[in-house]
Amino acid sequence: MGPMPENNRQGVVNFRVRYCECDPMGVAHHASHPIWLEMGRTELLRETVNRSYREMEEEGVFLVVARLDIQYRQPARYDDELQLETRLTEVGRAKIRHEYTLRRGTTVLATGSTTLASVDSSGSIKPIPSWINPD
Repeated sequence: MGPMPENNRQGVVNFRVRYCECDPMGVAHHASHPIWLEMGRTELLRETVNRSYREMEEEGVFLVVARLDIQYRQPARYDDELQLETRLTEVGRAKIRHEYTLRRGTTVLATGSTTLASVDSSGSIKPIPSWINPD
């Protein structure tokens, strides 16, 4: 996997913490964070290459999470307005790496990264489509 060019692709998603994402004390459950990261990746793909995961899957390419790391720093709470920055940092032949920063205002709540593997419908490694990283 090689580093991305200096014009790293990044995007921002703004959203509010929903009631169903919280524990009884109104704190966002840690299991909500991977879902939010997926929102960031999905929107970044849509914004940067005008394609969706659905279109990629229709072409027989599926991205599966091979690694997920999250560092929780501060809790998010019900109805907080959050900002998730997603950066595409590396694209290899069959792997993609993203890094994330989750904020409430200027406060960093969590940081993380994912590595995705590109596979076909049977789970075999498949090269990432060239339109994902046309540089």
